[in-house]
Amino acid sequence: MSDDETREEKELDLSSPEVVTKYKLAAEVVNKALQLVLSECKPKAKIVDICDKGDSYIKEQTGSMYKNVKKKIERGVAFPTCLSVNNTVCHFSPLASDETVLEEGDIVKIDMGCHIDGFIAVVGHTHVLQQGPVTGRAADAIAAANTAAEVALRLVKPGKKNQDVTEAIQKVAAAYDCKIVEGVLSHQLKQFVIDGNKVVLSVSNPETRVDDAEFEENEVYSIDIVTSTGDGKPKLLDEKQTTIYKRAVDKSYHLKMKASRFVFSEISQNFPIMPFSARVLEEKRARFGLLECVNHELLQPYPVLHEKPGDFVAQIKFTVLLMPNGSDRITSHTLQELQPTKTVDDPEIKGWLSLPVKSKKKGGGKKKKGKGVEKSEAMEET
Repeated sequence: MSDDETREEKELDLSSPEVVTKYKLAAEVVNKALQLVLSECKPKAKIVDICDKGDSYIKEQTGSMYKNVKKKIERGVAFPTCLSVNNTVCHFSPLASDETVLEEGDIVKIDMGCHIDGFIAVVGHTHVLQQGPVTGRAADAIAAANTAAEVALRLVKPGKKNQDVTEAIQKVAAAYDCKIVEGVLSHQLKQFVIDGNKVVLSVSNPETRVDDAEFEENEVYSIDIVTSTGDGKPKLLDEKQTTIYKRAVDKSYHLKMKASRFVFSEISQNFPIMPFSARVLEEKRARFGLLECVNHELLQPYPVLHEKPGDFVAQIKFTVLLMPNGSDRITSHTLQELQPTKTVDDPEIKGWLSLPVKSKKKGGGKKKKGKGVEKSEAMEET
């Protein structure tokens, strides 16, 4: 790598105030999009209509940003709006022909993402379609996800390791008699990279292994916590439910079918890097074309997974910037009132929750006075 490339690489992390601004702008848009989607979540509302409204809002809001700059800046949806209900774990973003509606009492998991110039902010939230506080095992699942997210926020910091987070969130879920759902990954985010190489496993087991990694200053992470009152081992029930894909940029193959070539050309042109929903493609042609693309690994599918019927599944996902003065969680939404059946008495969990989110500049754990912290806080607000 040349000196110029190294310099450019350095300029694209959080040490650049412009990069911080773009992350925060993306977060502002996706937080408001989440608010809009929540307001549309009512009994008998069609899920596909709500997903469309979430994506359209992000496109409209980002479309008016950075319009008058010399170099074209890509911006828009970084992850299509998904509404996964009850025991459905993730990635439900149906095609236009789907008639599925929400019902009173549904537990709705909303997952969505926005980017400005490839700097990505994602958010995930759980909401129950009911008046009054959420009680019983549904409340346990949501409280477990929320408490685990709060613990993760305090452990995803320079010097800590990915394994520390994996172990801690499992302990939190167990305190609510819930399981962390297997197969859910939290990733480092980089410019135009939604699934960076540094990964936090939800559950460590022999089948799923990732490299040990240490968090570092100026990194950005998407932390995704999914909890279940079931066994936490979700299954793919129907491949036809999969509608979200991402172009595998490192793969190539000469497609045989005309429909496949047409669809892949459209994807390469309009969605070269970020995940997209097949809803934006012409439905009949897309169904045949996508299959050949997936079979030859040109596209990475995001499958719709399910726990067992009757299981309660909750999700909290957030984006965090590891700033010099501590962690800055830039995506979130307030939860409904919860009345879980369990309370957390474990001293280790209480200890994690008491850790500060913001911290002074590194110095062997000692607090340092000085202008450095003020300066970095000012930079953060730039």
